[in-house]
Amino acid sequence: MSAISTIRNLGPATEAQLGPDAAYRAWLLAGLPAHFIGYYVLVMALQDRPWNDCKGDEKKALRVRFEALKAECNASGRSALESALNYFGVLDPRHK
Repeated sequence: MSAISTIRNLGPATEAQLGPDAAYRAWLLAGLPAHFIGYYVLVMALQDRPWNDCKGDEKKALRVRFEALKAECNASGRSALESALNYFGVLDPRHK
């Protein structure tokens, strides 16, 4: 699979914002349920690989990333709606 930055008008900054972790973070912040298989299937899809190609140490490393994303998204103590609004830049009414 080619890097996102190989697409015309998209560079490294855009590429950094569009990876699987950013996509899954948006998923979690939208209040959708966390599921490890869904996460690693997304990673494999973005690498143009079969979902069941993820094994061994690679799968263990993805599990660590997945758990870190879950912890990051749950650390704020906000509801799913509040987290999503904050993610999209809507002001949090508790912090005016």
